[in-house]
Amino acid sequence: MKVVPLASSSKGNAYFVEHEGCALLLDDGLSYRELGRRLAAKGCDADRLAAVLVTHSHSDHTSGLASLLKHRELPVYANLMTAEAIAVDQRVEEEAFVCFENGQDFEIGPFTIHPFAIPHDTADPVGFTIRADETYFHGTDIGTPLDSVGLKLAEADIATLESNHDPVMLRTSGRHISLIRRISGPRGHLANEEAAELVRRFAAPRLRKLMLAHLSCDCNTPEIAGRTMRETLLAMHRTDIELEVLAP
Repeated sequence: MKVVPLASSSKGNAYFVEHEGCALLLDDGLSYRELGRRLAAKGCDADRLAAVLVTHSHSDHTSGLASLLKHRELPVYANLMTAEAIAVDQRVEEEAFVCFENGQDFEIGPFTIHPFAIPHDTADPVGFTIRADETYFHGTDIGTPLDSVGLKLAEADIATLESNHDPVMLRTSGRHISLIRRISGPRGHLANEEAAELVRRFAAPRLRKLMLAHLSCDCNTPEIAGRTMRETLLAMHRTDIELEVLAP
């Protein structure tokens, strides 16, 4: 299985997952032109896209959908509450959606996809495990490091996990206190230490690659996030895991 991050920040999110010539796009917070540019730069064949999967309705994950669907006839998989929100916020036609139920597997080409609930401040957000020859875990925008999320991480050979902020940088960022509380709250975003603790508790021997995602531009750095996770992996004696920090 090939997993290619195209964008991972509060400005936009998109990931390309491919197996046996069939590809999925996870979220689309990029303009159509920028999405095409990044796919080409990463050597990803846009003609192999079979569907779009959506984690939740926030605009940094969905703002590119309307323009994408004007150029490409692709089904958009989302749960009902997410689909309804996107239809209103992004003016995507309801007919474009294929609605799934959280916790119920569904198939697209060679992929078996399992959507699972995550805590975030929007209507019914999800993460995904995607199974083909390997299992890919995708979990961003997670407010609390729940055991239920960790158990899905435990299934993964490849994982993308949010490592959004450094708590000290967040507290001293000069942001309004309400925003600080939202980000650090139970339906906000994972701090570096929370992401590392999830990995410490739940990473299975099969995990071979870990990507840290959705880093804050103002309240984190790739160096801090990477150091926090590397120290944890070293303490776990898991230097075999390939770690990639996705710069915002």
